[in-house]
Formats: sequence, structure tokens, C-alpha cells
Amino acid sequence: MGMLDGKVALVTGAGRGIGRGIALLLAREGAAVVVNDLGTALSGEGKDESVAQQVVREIEGFGGRAVANSESVADYGAAGRMVEQAVEAFGRLDVVVNVAGILRDRMIFNMTEEEWQAVLDVHLKGTFNVCKWASVRFREQRWGRIINMSSTSAFGAPGQPNYAAAKAGIIGLTLSCANALSRYNVTANAVLPSGWTRMIDSIPTVRERTLQEYGKLPSELAAGTERDPANVAPLVAFLASDRAQSVNGYLFGAFGYNIALMSQPKVIKTLRADHRWTVEELCEIVPRAFAHEFETITNQTGFSSAIEAIPEGEWIEVMPGVRFWATKLEPYGELTW
Repeated sequence: MGMLDGKVALVTGAGRGIGRGIALLLAREGAAVVVNDLGTALSGEGKDESVAQQVVREIEGFGGRAVANSESVADYGAAGRMVEQAVEAFGRLDVVVNVAGILRDRMIFNMTEEEWQAVLDVHLKGTFNVCKWASVRFREQRWGRIINMSSTSAFGAPGQPNYAAAKAGIIGLTLSCANALSRYNVTANAVLPSGWTRMIDSIPTVRERTLQEYGKLPSELAAGTERDPANVAPLVAFLASDRAQSVNGYLFGAFGYNIALMSQPKVIKTLRADHRWTVEELCEIVPRAFAHEFETITNQTGFSSAIEAIPEGEWIEVMPGVRFWATKLEPYGELTW
């Protein structure tokens, strides 16, 4: 018996990397899977239908059920057809996992309008397209799971203004879906994943360093290590399951063997006046009132490194092979395992 027996899932971008790992695990957990992948280059150019079909063959090879889809999530109508394909092939749709994405990296002052738009069309519009069509069916059947891939790049990756904007937009879209659809027993959560994929291969410094040291691309070294993109899949399978019904509107990091609950925007300090502020007052008071935060809060993308830097003595062993860390000590004593 699998955790997802009887469920039907649509996974976009499922032909390679993180999406492929998710599609395979959902199938092993009992779900029937629509494997969507346009089969493009990392830049979004070209098409190869065999990419999705290969994953379908892998799933069928271990007795799972799957069908291939090679349309683009950026096409509003195509996204609707993906949903309908799931219903036609397997009778229903329960889970959508939005992974499909491309890169067109460039500094903001060098980026073209086409490079900006192409990335937003696939990541942000594509995620909306699938969520919209799936939500119609989820609302009717009063159950569903939406799991969207965002990225730590949303917090300020310097050479990715298009990708960062799209991934930040996906966070907002996910939280909106969570609030709007919870009354229909539908949950929506976002995952900020890590792993050595084609996207990592495209980073010149990482690619060259890895080739010089190992003679292989990063993605060719990832299998079975903390860098394996398949490490993201168990969290997605959990969020897709009945056991996650109360988990709605959260951001999770999947960094190697770490599952992190990410913070959402919140007020950390406030100044209040009994009148409209003057510019002179703000120039005088704001730098002093928020001095500590201005010194310590920066745009962060290196969350994996930050977790690795946590001192050993701050981890609490909660069961064999599992340790827990939090920014505050108070919750430790309240946990029940």
C-alpha cells in the first residue's frame, strides 16, 4: 500500500531533474501520473517528446501507471488539456506539482524584454495556468493538492531578475490559492528545492570547477548524494497525501537531507508617531531604530550553506538518524514525537 494509492497527479517539468524524481516517487507511492515535459533546452528552445515518454516507460517498468504530455505550460489552453488528459486517462485529478521552468540569466542592465518575458511565461504564467484549470476541478470535487516549486533565488539572486521575480510571484500565487481554496479541502504549498540539475550545470563557475576536479558535470555526480534532485520528492509526496490535510499555505525548503520550514513576511519592528512623519524625522530616527536589522538582515540565497554552518551542539536528536533545530529554544521541550 502506498501513501498515494488511488490518487492521480499531474507533474510539470517531469522529464528531468527535480520533476522526474517527483514523478517517479509519486508513482511508487501509488499515484497515476501525467508526466508533462516539453523536452526543451534549458533556455526553453526546441522540443523533444521522448523526454516525457522515457519517464513514463520507467514508471511502467516498475508497475506504475503514467501517460506522457509534451505541451507547454505557458500555453493557457494546453494547461487545460493537461488537466483533462488526467481525467480522461485515469478518471480524476487530485494533485498538481508545478516544476517546469527555463533560465535566461542576465544582469538587469543587460536583460532584454524577450528574456524577461520568456521566463515569466513559463514559471509564473505556467504555474497560474495549471493551478487555474486544476482548481476548477478541485473545487468541484472538494479535494485537491497544489504544490508549486519556488526558489531561494526569489530573495535576490543578482543575475536572475526574471527568474527571481517569477519565483517570488509563485510564492504569492501559492499563498493566495491556499487562502482561497481551503474551504474546498484544497491545500496549496510551495517548495524551495535544491539539487544539482541542468540549472546548476549552467552556472559557469560551478560547471568549470566541477569539470576540472571530477571530469563530469555537477548533475552527473548528484545521484545518491545530498545534491541528488530526487531528495526533494519525499516532501512533495507527503504534501500530496491525506496526512497533509492541515498543512496549507506554507513555504518549505528542501535542501539536501534537510526539510526546512521557511519564514513568511512579518513585522519585526515598528515606529509609531502621533502625526504624519516628516522626512527629517525619518532621516534621524529610522537609521537608529532599525540599525541592528540594517546590519544583520541581507538578501539571502545560500540557505543550504547556512544550515550546514549550524553548530553541532545546537541540534536536538529527536529519533535515531533525525535531528531538529529551530531559531528559538522554547519549542524543543514542547515537541512530542
